[in-house]
Amino acid sequence: MKMKICFPVCMAILLLAACSSPKKDRQEELRILMQDSIAKAGPQRMQVSDIKKTIAYKGKDYVSAVLRQPDESLPIVKNEQGEKFVDNRITLRLTCGDRKVLDKAFTKESFASIVDASFLRHAILEGLVFDETTAQGFVYAASVCYPQTDLYIPIRITVSPDGSVTLAKDDILDETPTDATEEQN
Repeated sequence: MKMKICFPVCMAILLLAACSSPKKDRQEELRILMQDSIAKAGPQRMQVSDIKKTIAYKGKDYVSAVLRQPDESLPIVKNEQGEKFVDNRITLRLTCGDRKVLDKAFTKESFASIVDASFLRHAILEGLVFDETTAQGFVYAASVCYPQTDLYIPIRITVSPDGSVTLAKDDILDETPTDATEEQN
């Protein structure tokens, strides 16, 4: 039903734009209108993100680079309303001078050993950020979530200076003031 109404409205706007502007401008407006229509009909994508950070660790400077990009080759995710989302691939690169410590691409399937399969089926890999350094190495926080919701599973990724990777679910204590009061009583 929406499509039947939307198409004539778009055509009317296009006709008005064609009649009221010079020929050169008309072609640019046409291109923009077509791009907007296609983008709204297709699956939703998160923006590309490329974050680089220098980290001092045990007297050496490491460079962390995290690149998140939507990946069309991954299965499309649908939410309960039937909206479609393109899942992400996140590449983590960690270097120390000319030495490559880690160059690894993560998808939500990278966490299948610690996240329930029924949750993964409807989730996307939302993000991965540097968190802190510990005696074990570099700690990153990742989240696998239902698209456009607050439902997510926090994941802790630890990268040792030799490049080995350890994955764990991150325990978040969600303590509200009423919880703290109840525990004291």
